[in-house]
Amino acid sequence: MASLSSPSAPRRRGLIVEDQADTRDWLVRMLGIAFEGIAISEAPTRRAAFDWIRSQPRMVTGDATPRDIALIDLGLPDGSGIDLIRLLANDYPHVLPVVTTIYDDDEHLFDAIAAGAKGYLLKDQHADTFVSYLHRIEVGEPPLSPSIAQRMLLHFSRPRGEADLTENVALTARELDVLRLLGRGLRVAEAARVLGLTPHTVTGYVKAVYRKLNISSRAEAAVEAVRRGLV
Repeated sequence: MASLSSPSAPRRRGLIVEDQADTRDWLVRMLGIAFEGIAISEAPTRRAAFDWIRSQPRMVTGDATPRDIALIDLGLPDGSGIDLIRLLANDYPHVLPVVTTIYDDDEHLFDAIAAGAKGYLLKDQHADTFVSYLHRIEVGEPPLSPSIAQRMLLHFSRPRGEADLTENVALTARELDVLRLLGRGLRVAEAARVLGLTPHTVTGYVKAVYRKLNISSRAEAAVEAVRRGLV
């Protein structure tokens, strides 16, 4: 991967996490056009991206220091980009994680948002349009493809009476723990490790949560976790 700027000369840095070489080259060009002078590194795998992230200092974001940017694909050959987003959101707040993907379904979208993604862009857009969305970062706006923004609005525009019904449904303490972890984007096996339970037991709690809240996917669970203030 390319080396980044020296510590003595603060400079916005970018990381492209993408396994397809031609798409990675395109994203490098887009990021370079959007932010002149940005120092860009590339990672074709999740492991390479983890190595890059962990080699960076854990700086505190300040107004005088431009936010670093990571464009992260979700479907990588050695795992999901969700784990990278979660690491950045938890430990590297100066790096802005933005999803760049072909997936526009609810599950990928809300898993990414629950993990801490600050933007979600589809890669099939015209170059000028893609760059214009990246420019929104400079004014503090989340870069979102229009279809993604519409999907989010649909999810959160559910009639208030229906929302009250789910908010008033009582969950046990353990069910709330499970919902909180689902809201953070963890899968059953990961939640089981965190809670010190077997995956089979956690699966039972997930089914109970789904039944009580009348939901059927991790994406809907993430929405409910956000609605309840659990994440």
